[in-house]
Amino acid sequence: MDYQQKLAEKLTILNERGNGVLIRMNYIKKLCADPKLRPSILTDKAMEPAIKYINKKFPNIDFRGNIQHLTSIQRQKSEVLTATSSYYDSFMDVIEFRDHVYELLNTIDACQCFFDISVNFDFTKNYLDLIVTYTSVIITLSRIDDKKALVGMFNCAHEMTNGSSDPSYPRLGQMFVEYDHPWRKLTEEFGPHTRSVTTALLSLKMLYPRRNLPAEQWRSAQLLSLLSAPAAMLDPACCDTMACEYLSMEVMERWIIIGFLLCHSSLNSNQASQELWKMALRSGIYLILTRDEVLNIHKVSEDLFDSIKGYSKRVADIKECREHAIVNSGAMHRERRNFLRGALKELFKVLEDEPGLLGPKALFVFMALSFSRDEVLWLVRHSENMPKIKTPEDYIDNQMAELLFHMEKLRGLMRKHIHVVQRYHVQYLAQYDALVLNDTIQNMYVCPEEESVLMTSFVSTLSALSIKQVDNKEEFDFRALRLDWLRLQAYTSVNKAPLPLKDYPDLAKVMNMIQFHTRTVDSLEELLQETSDVSILCFYPRVFEKMFIQSSEEMTMKRYLMAFPSVCSHFGHCGHPLCPEEMDSMEKKSLRLCVTFLEQIAKQTSSVVLEICAEQRNLHDQLLPKHCAETISAARHRKQKKPVQKKGEVQKEKPGAESLRKDRTVATNVDKMHLMLTELCSSYSLCSDFIVFNHIVVPAEFLLSHLETRLSEIIVIMANYNQTTQEIARPSDLLAGIRAYTTNLHSLSSYVNVDVTRLVKSVLLQQTQPLDSRGAQTVTTIYTNWFLESLLRQASNSLIVHCPTMQCFVSQTTDNEPTFRAEEFSDITELQALAELLGPYGLKFLSENLMWHITSQVSELKKMVIENMDILVQMKNNFDKPEEMSNLKKRLTGGENVLKRMTIIGVILSFRSMAQNCLNDILQKHCPYLMGPIECLRDLISPETDIKVTLSVFELASAAGLPCDIDPALVAAIGSMQTDNTSIDEEYKLSRLLLVYIAVSLPTLALDPNSYYSREHGGHNNNIHCLATAINQLAAAMFTIQNQSVEQQLKEFLMIVEESPFLSQDMLESCFPYVLLRNAYREVYRSFVVTLG
Repeated sequence: MDYQQKLAEKLTILNERGNGVLIRMNYIKKLCADPKLRPSILTDKAMEPAIKYINKKFPNIDFRGNIQHLTSIQRQKSEVLTATSSYYDSFMDVIEFRDHVYELLNTIDACQCFFDISVNFDFTKNYLDLIVTYTSVIITLSRIDDKKALVGMFNCAHEMTNGSSDPSYPRLGQMFVEYDHPWRKLTEEFGPHTRSVTTALLSLKMLYPRRNLPAEQWRSAQLLSLLSAPAAMLDPACCDTMACEYLSMEVMERWIIIGFLLCHSSLNSNQASQELWKMALRSGIYLILTRDEVLNIHKVSEDLFDSIKGYSKRVADIKECREHAIVNSGAMHRERRNFLRGALKELFKVLEDEPGLLGPKALFVFMALSFSRDEVLWLVRHSENMPKIKTPEDYIDNQMAELLFHMEKLRGLMRKHIHVVQRYHVQYLAQYDALVLNDTIQNMYVCPEEESVLMTSFVSTLSALSIKQVDNKEEFDFRALRLDWLRLQAYTSVNKAPLPLKDYPDLAKVMNMIQFHTRTVDSLEELLQETSDVSILCFYPRVFEKMFIQSSEEMTMKRYLMAFPSVCSHFGHCGHPLCPEEMDSMEKKSLRLCVTFLEQIAKQTSSVVLEICAEQRNLHDQLLPKHCAETISAARHRKQKKPVQKKGEVQKEKPGAESLRKDRTVATNVDKMHLMLTELCSSYSLCSDFIVFNHIVVPAEFLLSHLETRLSEIIVIMANYNQTTQEIARPSDLLAGIRAYTTNLHSLSSYVNVDVTRLVKSVLLQQTQPLDSRGAQTVTTIYTNWFLESLLRQASNSLIVHCPTMQCFVSQTTDNEPTFRAEEFSDITELQALAELLGPYGLKFLSENLMWHITSQVSELKKMVIENMDILVQMKNNFDKPEEMSNLKKRLTGGENVLKRMTIIGVILSFRSMAQNCLNDILQKHCPYLMGPIECLRDLISPETDIKVTLSVFELASAAGLPCDIDPALVAAIGSMQTDNTSIDEEYKLSRLLLVYIAVSLPTLALDPNSYYSREHGGHNNNIHCLATAINQLAAAMFTIQNQSVEQQLKEFLMIVEESPFLSQDMLESCFPYVLLRNAYREVYRSFVVTLG
């Protein structure tokens, strides 16, 4: 034998090249067929006459005589060349590929090679693959409608640019013309190869029928079951044809259908060929050429044989097989899928429990994956092109998720325990396969030198293997050994070979087994890809999405839904270097599908989780104190005669009644939701993350994202804010609802591994900001608006009174029914709940809004001071002249307005002080060890401390809710009011005059009947008791900005001594004896009876 033929090397290279050319042709076909992606040169209106002329005259285009038709190409010849050159080169690749295939097939025929799938598996498989790939390339090429236009335009532009046609154009044009009817031409080409092709195909006559069995026979034979023979569980799974056991059925059917179409003469002369062909025709209606390019096998076969004399019987056979396929194949494949779902689940459970079995039973895994993949692909290609039948449900599988899920689990199990598989098979290769191979070689009566060298190298390579290599995590590479085995198959399969392989079946058996074992050691990922790759789903997005929707509607399938996004990780493996342009669109499509599925699963899961939380919140709400009034009332009167229940009145159930059941089998709504949640969360157990085109996808993050969005919306909804009616939920009720939600959300970690604490922190932290991450309003904004627009606005109109006694605001009794009771929203409990909800950030935002309202009042006060400046200056200078003061007072205007605005400022500051105190209480409870140092830092501040340092420390303390002598927020707000036009001296003057204005206006309060002191409230009904707070804090802020002594300026206002840290009782005593105040209080409280004991 001439070893220089290199049949093995050529088959390997041409198959790889052919796949690339096929994918390239398919890409060009899709590109030209899609209006959005179609080359601009073909859509240009100016090019239409040239394209029509080229298509009409192709390939003999007269470039000189009909120049008027080609004017548009003449004008843009360089652009045309650039736009069409890649397509021209791609079509040239087809010619080059065709030439090499012709040459190799002729060489193989000349060598009269022997083909048998069970003996020289790799040689036969590569040969049949090459034939099918070549045929697929030609068929796909013939389906490109614009190929003549693209090639013709390129050649026109080439001729116009270079003065001559491209040298390859005549051959390319001739090829296009020849393949206008591709099957007719292909059958002519393959006539001389009929013997070789038929021999190779007939070697499948035992394998294909054995693999193409109905599910009933699989079930009766307990196929793929490790439990059917417990005694043999540890025995290695092996047979004479290891690789044949997981060979794809789709691949075999493609070989048989296309092979007998090309070499159809054997169908009339060979009964075995005819039976094999009929069996393949009955298995389905469509075959995939590549991607989503399919072949309607019955139609193509019938059309071809109709045009050939003497094939009427074959046409009748085709029609009979088609009817059989339409009636029976759908049901047969449906039953196979049903069987495989159970078989894969059992296989996975056993192997997961005993991963050590992955070594001896690895073949079972690859068989299970291959069988399942075949059924998935069959359903996909037939669902997309479903024939008109009476039972369309056979082509719809709403349980596809389960099959894909178990396939993914088996793949994951093999990857997880790869070292188990490697350890087992390295020992098997070194301690068994090497010895058997050596004995087989020794028993051979003839062994030429070349073959001897190869087989000796096999033995030495396998004998050198050691378990330590696995323990040391060394990388194995047996590709050279497998290529040498393919070479040996080629050398020993030619006619008159010195060592004919067909005479040494034992050598073929042991080498085929060695080939499988080496692949499990160094190419496990490649084997998994070969047996379970379902990347075809990327090209059938409609079918893929439909499968997902059908599965998601089934309760029992929800636990398997994660298989759909996980399968998208396969899509990155189906590209080819010859068509890099395809990768971008595939990546986008894969990520879109993956994200769509994950979003849908996360949406379903989050909906169920939050429905359960809502249900639990309702139950928790029943236990709130506000609902116990009826129970208390009933308890107080239970000794009385029970009143007769009114007819039709339903007795109110007590909380907890929902847990009492007479029959546990009756499922409540909560039971059903928990079951659904369990099912959905089970799907997240498939994998924690996976990779889709170099993007790491973490399914749990999609769930957290959905929960974050929904929870934020729900919290705002629970606030129940109505801007029109100004209704809102009490802060304590909202806080109780949020706590009920978060408590139940934490139970989610029992179902799926997600960081619920991070989720809750993120959502609640966003609620302390004015807007959340989506730009929507938060409870901070809602409550800030409500307190400003409802409570404080009414307080400024004296409809609501600040009550120092109870530390809250109280609604006044009026003729009109109030929309809310202020005490229910502003007592210590509610403001502590508000502080808990809004936190320091939220209360800072609230303070900033309060300060804005204060500054607007201060601005108006300054305007009034400026209007009355002359009078106020005179009053300041003549304060000790009663008659002069009386006259000036009559000329002064707006005194009541000043007091009204100061009262509003006082009310706002009093509310802020209450909120700050409640924030302090909350922080003392949550972080006492942080609050201690802040308090110490505040207490260290003295009047001598630098004002910048003082304000910085006070800002820290104020953020923690601690009271400060000077309010830093008020200082910042008033400081921002100053403009470059006014000097500090002018501002100081205005501040002094404002205090004068307030002082001289105070006596007018005695005329207001609402100024009477209220014993119940500890203040006045017109909130004038808030004036002290306003004067103290406003003066402190203004004089701090103006670098003046606050104490010195406030000595004129000794009446606010209780509110001011800058004044003392001694100062008051020197001017106004405290005994007078004491007597006034005693007079007010005279009618109050206080009892002790």
